[in-house]
Amino acid sequence: MPDTLVIGLDVGGTSTRATALTLTGDRVGTGRAGGGNPTSHGAERAAAELLTALREALADLDPTRVVAGTIGLAGAGRLLADPAGRAAFDQAWHDAGLRCPYAVHSDALVAYASGSAAPDGTVLIAGTGAITAQVHDLRLDRIADGHGWLLGDTGSGYWLGRESVRRLLADLDVGRTPGPLATAVLTELLGSAEIAARPRATVDAVIQTVTRRAPIELAQLAPFVVTAAGHDEPVAVALIAEAAAHLAESVSRIRPADATTPVVLGGGLLTADTPLAAAVRTEVARHWPNAPLRTAGDGAAAAAWLAARDLPEVTDPAALHARLFPTT
Repeated sequence: MPDTLVIGLDVGGTSTRATALTLTGDRVGTGRAGGGNPTSHGAERAAAELLTALREALADLDPTRVVAGTIGLAGAGRLLADPAGRAAFDQAWHDAGLRCPYAVHSDALVAYASGSAAPDGTVLIAGTGAITAQVHDLRLDRIADGHGWLLGDTGSGYWLGRESVRRLLADLDVGRTPGPLATAVLTELLGSAEIAARPRATVDAVIQTVTRRAPIELAQLAPFVVTAAGHDEPVAVALIAEAAAHLAESVSRIRPADATTPVVLGGGLLTADTPLAAAVRTEVARHWPNAPLRTAGDGAAAAAWLAARDLPEVTDPAALHARLFPTT
């Protein structure tokens, strides 16, 4: 047991992180690489980033000491259903010197595990997109939203960005002087806050700028909403309140009204100290006053914990979790 290790990976669209742990909870190796999500980058590139992160985490370790591993990523089901993608990940695993099996889990489950060791609960994630999942026996059970930018993801960074542009366009339509948020959005999109003598020309320019880009890029405007709300800008404050209500509603689709299991908040908009995080906490506390409210932490360490908890040597998974995440 003293020589036994597990390894976990948190694979995202912009970064891949790996953590090697002892079975007593010591972090003995970490690695980081670029985005490794095969849906976003293709299986070969994703596997290359996976290998880079693994090699860095195992640089000073004997990989044969690793007896189990977990990979957490969005679209885990797609990887498991894609023989070529799974083969690329298998090869990267082997090239890193690992001979143990590994499990693939959704990033939502890993986010939940980074906030709670309880077998049952709920995770709500809001970043570029938004998704809610019910967890049962540390497996994903029911899921709400996560429907993508076209059909859902309400309350997400994309949603906030899109709504901020819609408010700007409404101001221009009625000839209202844009407020601080609309002015910031207009400047970001067009490089200037100047409105044409014929406001419709500015409307057309905004529309053309937005439609020339990938729709998901509207999420890049979310920080303007968050910042403006922090300064009590009325439109931004209203958008934050609406987003929080949408996110709470997505939770209510799958979480019973009398549930007392933990709720874990994940994603950049909810783990940082943002007005949206505060508003969502208030909504969750109002709907489920007896539920412990947690914040997601280190996803790579949580993935490693998921790998460790099923090992016969780990007799108290909750104690191991408490050592890894003492504040959760």
